Amino acid sequence: MDFQTVALAFALTLFAGLSTGIGSALAFFTNRTNTKFLSLALGFSAGVMIYVSFTEMFSVAQDSLTAELGKIGGNWLTVLSFFLGIFLAALIDKLVPSFENPHEIRKVEEMDIERPDKFKKLYRMGLLASLALAIHNFPEGLATFSSALVDMRIGIPIAIAVAIHNIPEGIAVSIPIFYATGNRKKAFVYSFLSGLAEPLGALIGYLILFKFFNDMVFGILFASVAGIMVFISLDVLLPASREYGEPHLSVYGLIAGMIVMAISLLLFL
Repeated sequence: MDFQTVALAFALTLFAGLSTGIGSALAFFTNRTNTKFLSLALGFSAGVMIYVSFTEMFSVAQDSLTAELGKIGGNWLTVLSFFLGIFLAALIDKLVPSFENPHEIRKVEEMDIERPDKFKKLYRMGLLASLALAIHNFPEGLATFSSALVDMRIGIPIAIAVAIHNIPEGIAVSIPIFYATGNRKKAFVYSFLSGLAEPLGALIGYLILFKFFNDMVFGILFASVAGIMVFISLDVLLPASREYGEPHLSVYGLIAGMIVMAISLLLFL
């Protein structure tokens, strides 16, 4: 595995993670939340992730594991690895209290609400939301990195989908910190830095897993990553898309994401 491929995969993961800063910037430099755009974009991201997980990543993992273990053993391990990824993402989500969860919907209009300059409870909420986002972003970073490392046709659209997903999370982290401190710069920095967990997840995954990398590890990892992305899509992206008040756009975005992903895979076969 050459250095250029690893570096590009890491760069894509860094781009996806630091997109939390885009959400924070939107909160500070726009007056209204474009709910239609966010609803469509989050649905689009879910469509990309769901389509590529079931049509590409699961089947690639299955081919790799059946080649190593035979049809029965390979198929069973693929399915188990897929649900392992789902349970891992669900466990991380469960460990984060809902009131500190960065997936809580926020709007930039909230920036206009008058709040005390110092409000310790909100400041603590913002810090914990930042930490929660970092925890959530860890497996997403591994998913983006490993996908790009194996196949850039998959890695690039997944990185874009994760980046879109991180925009409202950046808003969710920055708003309570701004409420508590009145400091836009501090709120932006916390939101921006929380996205560094994604490249950190990629780096740790690379250092731990990839020195043992073989067809078996690859198959288990790829199936697990598919499970992680399906859970993120169903538990986070689609509900968030609908909560912005545009349910039909959510579905249209989902379908559009699937179409774009399908076409991109066909064009680069």
